[in-house]
Amino acid sequence: MRIEIQLRIVDDDNNVISEGEILQFDKGDDRLEMIGLSFDEAKAALAGIQGGVVTAQAASFLARHRSCDLCGSLLLSKGPGRTRFRTAFGTIALSSPRFHHCSCQPRTARTFSPLNLLLTARIAPELLYLETRWASLVSYGMTAELLRDVLPIGGTADASTVRRHLHKVAGRHDADLSDEQPGGLGAGEDQPLPQGSVIVGIDGGYVRNWHDRKHNFEVVVGKSMAAGHDDRYFGLVRSQDEQPGRRFCEVLRSQGLPVIQPVTMLTDGGDSVRALGGELSPGAVHIIDWFHIAMRMTGLDQYVKGLAHHNPVEALALQHRLERIKWRLWHGDGDEALIRAQGLAADVAVLNTAYPRLKRLIKAAAGLATYIANNGAGIVSYSRRWDNGERISTAFAESTVNLVISRRFAKKQQMQWSKVGAHQLLQTRTKALDGTLRDLFTRWYPGMSVNDNQVPNLAMAA
Repeated sequence: MRIEIQLRIVDDDNNVISEGEILQFDKGDDRLEMIGLSFDEAKAALAGIQGGVVTAQAASFLARHRSCDLCGSLLLSKGPGRTRFRTAFGTIALSSPRFHHCSCQPRTARTFSPLNLLLTARIAPELLYLETRWASLVSYGMTAELLRDVLPIGGTADASTVRRHLHKVAGRHDADLSDEQPGGLGAGEDQPLPQGSVIVGIDGGYVRNWHDRKHNFEVVVGKSMAAGHDDRYFGLVRSQDEQPGRRFCEVLRSQGLPVIQPVTMLTDGGDSVRALGGELSPGAVHIIDWFHIAMRMTGLDQYVKGLAHHNPVEALALQHRLERIKWRLWHGDGDEALIRAQGLAADVAVLNTAYPRLKRLIKAAAGLATYIANNGAGIVSYSRRWDNGERISTAFAESTVNLVISRRFAKKQQMQWSKVGAHQLLQTRTKALDGTLRDLFTRWYPGMSVNDNQVPNLAMAA
């Protein structure tokens, strides 16, 4: 059978603007693989339709701007021109003539191209969104291959182009961040009274450094959770973000929460994440994750069990003292726990025994005392929080590290990163994972939300 695809474009008064044949091909009907359109046929049809639509829209726009906006005089033409516009269904070559400015208007330049007023970028927002979304989830190279497989874009997509476009999106998002910091209302801003508390878990991971290949650098990610609101992810490379509080304000707003919302920060007590928590939300309640406290206690207990083979009496006494320190920590008595931990470290340091791992035991005991001293303000009554059903662990933050960092930066794809590149990818990846990337694009390009609303009607019409 012969398949013919034609395109007719009409104006609001049903007058035909343009019409013509888009594609013609023969199609068999006697084999399974011949039923329906193939990928190549569908891509050719889409490319033809897109070319006709974009060309007609550009011609209509040029016709409306052929005359002076003030006096209505016909503008003098300087000559023809051409431009190219990349879309999700092909790159369209367009006529882009230049005109002289009308004498009734102040001249900022001798000539101008009206089409530049419409095509403020040479890539369609829908294609930019697709590139950004998939490059946030998989590698740049795989994204380019995926788009070439399913869209009629030919060889215009490659890894470097996709990466450049993603960085452009991330840079624009950073530039849009408000200068407002969490913890107070903006001038004249009317916000609802905060209800409850937001639980935020922060943790860090390490990725390979492209510029210093012998060392890795830290990437910090977090997850914000509030009852009745969708969860949100965020991430950054500390040296690339001078005001991380702005980013956290954006996270709260995306959850539909005011920036004065009470926040509880859960961290593992590391220096970098503890300092970052204070910058994200200065008024937040900071809590040390119980799991990391218990993990230190468990490590010490293992060394003491080894000591029991050489000095059982001393080992039994140390085990009892460890249990009392752990009990104090569990019930939030950080001051007493610190005094006992410092005494334990001092006594372990003067032990006289043949235990081969004595040095490690001494180091672990001193490390526990230091850890409690550094994080005393974040030690709370974990027993009370546990009884009230409140969180005491950053397990959800650990899973965020695996989801945001490991699967894209480290484990699945053994890549090396610059700090700038990792920071920018984090901005789009976190939004792609929590479903807010599309919202970001519709804020920049409101017409995309109109297209989204038309999808159900178009499906019903089809």
